[in-house]
Amino acid sequence: MSGKARRDPVRHTAYDVLKAVREDDAYANLVLPRLLRERRLEGRDAALATELAYGTLRAKGQLDAVLAACVDRPLDKVDPPVLDVLRLGAYQLLRTRIPTHAAVSTSVDLARTRLTAGPAAFANAVLRKVAAQDLDSWLLQLRPVDEMDALSLETSHPRWIAQAYRDALGGDLEETRRALAADDERPQVHLVARTVDRSELPGEPGPWSPRATRLEGGDPGDIPAVRDGRAGVQDEGSQLMALALAQAPLDGPDGLWVDLCAGPGGKAALLQSLAPGRLVALEVQPHRAALVRTSGVREVVIADARCAPLADGSADRVLLDAPCSGLGALRRRPESRWRRQPSDLPRLTALQGELLDGAVRLLRPGGVLAYVTCSPHLAETAVPVLDVLRRHPGLQQLDARGLLPGVPDLGPGPGVQLWPHLHGTDAMFLAVFRAP
Repeated sequence: MSGKARRDPVRHTAYDVLKAVREDDAYANLVLPRLLRERRLEGRDAALATELAYGTLRAKGQLDAVLAACVDRPLDKVDPPVLDVLRLGAYQLLRTRIPTHAAVSTSVDLARTRLTAGPAAFANAVLRKVAAQDLDSWLLQLRPVDEMDALSLETSHPRWIAQAYRDALGGDLEETRRALAADDERPQVHLVARTVDRSELPGEPGPWSPRATRLEGGDPGDIPAVRDGRAGVQDEGSQLMALALAQAPLDGPDGLWVDLCAGPGGKAALLQSLAPGRLVALEVQPHRAALVRTSGVREVVIADARCAPLADGSADRVLLDAPCSGLGALRRRPESRWRRQPSDLPRLTALQGELLDGAVRLLRPGGVLAYVTCSPHLAETAVPVLDVLRRHPGLQQLDARGLLPGVPDLGPGPGVQLWPHLHGTDAMFLAVFRAP
């Protein structure tokens, strides 16, 4: 404990991400790239800062369970900045190959330089207790009796999210474990070819979308086709949702396509490159509408999709990528699993139902609607589908599996559920309807 503390830019950057998420409700995937640029962290240093920040945020539930066993008071009585240091240190001890002495000493140095000598001594004592066992031993010691509580601890997900995954996977516990584990894997960068052939883009061709390539890393902003809008960054699952709408069988004219919740513009930009006629993109939030415009979409309207300023029965194809819990993209948003709450769902599902009713009103006879969420939660997938079919008796649900040719493991139909552990994509849900 003696001697002057060293200022470690990697740990300080990771700590500042945790602090911004806690104090400002910031998004780690927006805060971290800015800090890396400002502090000129590159290569291994940038990779380590990313792992420490994202990993600590993802593993918070598991880390807190271990820390609670090593602290002589409830964790909610520990000052939040001190708890950030403890979590960061515990993550290094339990879930990385960083040597014990390095994990403890850098955490103590962080506490001393950012806090005071008291928290530094406290962090030293607590982390030495954490280091007394490896992660497997801690999980065995702390394992709850209830199997879902145990799965929640093992995979570091809130219990309600683990249960939602299990419900969506038909109750299969092992499949649920694999799906939850995939949320901790570092996602690849997916590119979409909009107005170029994908052979002109870097990376390996995506296995499912004919317009996708996949990169292991790097800054997509350095790619010329991305900078000028001929290509973009878009999850391959998201691409498949737009392609499915474009491929759905349609009788009669095919002139007006509508994207009802278009921000930030990825699907709308892809649809723009596919539409034979007019594409109208609606977005209720002005700043998100501005992003849609910058993606190259020509006709963007700031409006509430529940009462779209378009004639009823005028649209040939409608995409409704509805606001949702985002439980299907947890691997890309490390803090989201702890930020979302079950109490968020009633508001979201009510909105999804209202948006679906607005989308159905826009469809011309024989027109097609794609309902999309980035969530596997049955309250945002199967339930809204059943409800809209009940409210609109003539509406026909199509088997969406045929609209994703070559993609395996799509479920029993007629809706489609993608999964990170099966498809390497976000957990996107798709249901397709035809108006009577």
